[in-house]
Amino acid sequence: MNERKNLNAVGIENDFDRLHHLNIADLALQGAQPLFVPCTPKGCIELLHRYGTEIKGRKAVVIGRSNVAGKPAALLLDREHATVTTVHSRTIDPEDTIRQADIIISTAGKANLVKGSWIKPSAVIIDVGINPVAESPRGYRLVGDVCYEKAIKVASAITPVPGGVGPMTIAMLLSNTLTSAKRAYNFHCDFSCNFPIWKGNNFHLLTIQLSQSIILGLHGSTLRIFFFSTASDVINR
Repeated sequence: MNERKNLNAVGIENDFDRLHHLNIADLALQGAQPLFVPCTPKGCIELLHRYGTEIKGRKAVVIGRSNVAGKPAALLLDREHATVTTVHSRTIDPEDTIRQADIIISTAGKANLVKGSWIKPSAVIIDVGINPVAESPRGYRLVGDVCYEKAIKVASAITPVPGGVGPMTIAMLLSNTLTSAKRAYNFHCDFSCNFPIWKGNNFHLLTIQLSQSIILGLHGSTLRIFFFSTASDVINR
């Protein structure tokens, strides 16, 4: 099976995880805008923004260089004007490099790889890893790439595993899905009335936000209910 041929068979307009070579190129080129930003790295950057973490000029280390997480995370940090270093399985003395980082994004997929002694005081850590380790009576528990119990005593902020990056990945997938729909149907939102109306080619959707997680939509004569984990964030993007 030819992996690259199969990945490139996915239409670039539907490439939500940015695996098509044209989307990869646009993410890497300065000044270019990819159709989509991959969901997990996009969620990592969104977390940094939402919690007010300064990225510009900071030393950032990305652990891992996979096409899905590590490489795009490094490219996104570079777009934010961080000074970016990638640590991987062939890096000599990785702890010395990691110890200098103001921001750490770990995508290695190796349980408890990053020790507390490797972390600079006040560093911000985004732990993408999700790794099962043996434990009774359940049989296993999920941990990240970073030794959480040690790191939390040193870092200024760290994402938990599970429940940290995972929900952000889902939210960014919804965001990319909405972006694709806007592009495909020429959507725009009319806020001039009391209830926002999504308008597009042969499409009108009246929406009423019932709560933070529930959107009531009227599409023609059909009443639909939409559930979102962060409704206002996704809808407004």
